Amino acid sequence: MPYDSLSDLPDGVSDNLPKHAQEIYLAAFNSAWETYKDPDDRRGDADREEVAHRVAWSAVKEKYKKSDGKWVKAD
Repeated sequence: MPYDSLSDLPDGVSDNLPKHAQEIYLAAFNSAWETYKDPDDRRGDADREEVAHRVAWSAVKEKYKKSDGKWVKAD
């Protein structure tokens, strides 16, 4: 289920990430949702949604890091 807007993101994302990081998450999730729609394109037995969330978090972690319990831009 791709996300249409930032307000559709899970609470764990919207309550913790800054707006720009949420935008990264949304774009990466939606892209991965399309990319990994075929189970043969996924590793192991992970479902499509699980893979899309992993990809989205990975994309966020390229630009942001957690510091003192808050997500901030990485150096």
